[in-house]
Amino acid sequence: MTKVVALYNIKGGVGKTSAAVNLAWTAAEQGSRVLLWDLDPQGAASFLLRIKPKVRGGGAKLVRGKSDPVALLKGSDHELLDLLPADFSYRNMDLALDATKRPTQGLQRVIAPLAHDYDYVFLDCPPAISLASENVFAAADLLLVPLIPSPLSLRTFEQLQRFVAGEVPKPRPQIAAFFSMADGRKTLHREVMDELGARVDGAVLETAIPAASDVEKMALRRRALAGFAPHGRAARAYAALWDELRPRL
Repeated sequence: MTKVVALYNIKGGVGKTSAAVNLAWTAAEQGSRVLLWDLDPQGAASFLLRIKPKVRGGGAKLVRGKSDPVALLKGSDHELLDLLPADFSYRNMDLALDATKRPTQGLQRVIAPLAHDYDYVFLDCPPAISLASENVFAAADLLLVPLIPSPLSLRTFEQLQRFVAGEVPKPRPQIAAFFSMADGRKTLHREVMDELGARVDGAVLETAIPAASDVEKMALRRRALAGFAPHGRAARAYAALWDELRPRL
């Protein structure tokens, strides 16, 4: 059965895209059939995988069922990893979804005809809580939340937990978080990681992604870490993160 993993956070700039690309690549490396859907109108995941961020007919036709999602898929450098690219029209995704009969099920409608071809679908989500994110909550089996170790991360993660528990209809997705851009040399980072781990016991994964230059170089190399720095700290951390995450699915 296909599992949908959404890389999501209310805040931007926390490492969602690098995590989506590297986890999707890692899953494919291990033999799973993987689809990565780039939902961010900025198209960063599409860029990193060297795919033109363009969806024929735009996001509105796609979520309204007027485009065939199979025809829009693009292959990547890994034979088991496909991409549904971003499109700048996704900036109006809320309007497109609101115009449908079931506005919170638009993403599910797109994924449904693709699901039998994939073991995992990863969603690289834009930040904020909106109608598009409500679609993500409805479609995902797991919300995977990257957190930078800062006091505001504690607040935003707990806000998200409360929102999903109080506002999202059942069946609700699982929620798991991991620390991103973590620097163990910084006292604040260590303190925040310890505090959040104690406050939301079991919701934070043990594996943290380090603040490493290799992650920044992905934009220059336009490849997943496994393609140019497979033995680096960050690549090994993403592999460990997937090993820790997979049993939850």
